[in-house]
Amino acid sequence: MVRPPAPAPRKRRGDGLATTLMVAPATILYTVMLIVPVGLALYLSLTDWDGFSANPAFVGAANYLDLLDDPELRRASLVTLLVAVAGTAGLNLLGLGFALLVNGNSRANTFFRIVLFYPHVLSALVVGFLWSAILGTSGAVNNLVTTWGGEVIPFLSDPTWATVTMIAVLVWAGFGVNVVLYLAGLQAVPHSLIEAARIDGATRWQVFRNVTLPALGPSVTVNIVLSLVTLLKTYDLVVSLTAGGPAGQTQTVAYLILWNSFHDARLGFGSAQSVLLMLVTAALAFVVTKLRRRGELAVHQ
Repeated sequence: MVRPPAPAPRKRRGDGLATTLMVAPATILYTVMLIVPVGLALYLSLTDWDGFSANPAFVGAANYLDLLDDPELRRASLVTLLVAVAGTAGLNLLGLGFALLVNGNSRANTFFRIVLFYPHVLSALVVGFLWSAILGTSGAVNNLVTTWGGEVIPFLSDPTWATVTMIAVLVWAGFGVNVVLYLAGLQAVPHSLIEAARIDGATRWQVFRNVTLPALGPSVTVNIVLSLVTLLKTYDLVVSLTAGGPAGQTQTVAYLILWNSFHDARLGFGSAQSVLLMLVTAALAFVVTKLRRRGELAVHQ
């Protein structure tokens, strides 16, 4: 005899209230910290406001039209794109390389994991000031170079050198997070597949290319998207390392937003720039995620 299905459990009185109370703190925090600031930025982007006057003047899309003719924004956009692309490549290559080196349960690996992650613990402002003292015109490195009879190396005083130096410092300060994320991915790679490949005579490179790397697909996607989003909004290290110099050649879009908003007292124009940066960042993150997911599916088919 077939038994009738068990009746669905009845919702007890007060369950809905309890659920609402548990969700409320996160909802309130999300609204206050994200929804409200984004809405305020959208509103201010349609105004001409210096941050002090009581009533911002509504100007419609004028700020967005000004963005099209802003040479500083075009230059900052190119710098930001270069930082994002080169920095993402550096962060992921170093992160994956060092993750492979320290993957394993040993005291030495634990020590090196801590050492590799430590730069990320430091504030970006502190990192910038630290490397400015090391690589500046009168910094430690140039003092040694001139003492040995060499010429001063323009790490921070030449536009090309300064951009390369900034990217290198960003990678040094941030790749520890990528190491941790790739280590988590490596722990999930089935050891049986690696052993089977080795028994079949595969070399280390073949095991990495055909077994490890495909299994790391989700980790690669997460690392690329996080690195890209983080680098697109870089400003604090720029403040302390180069201050946007020389001659504004290392200004990123995020740095330019702060400069226009607070130094030039153009909060409406700065808000328009921030809205544009937010939309571009979201679009790039979406496209990269889609492309990576498509690549992962192609590998597993």
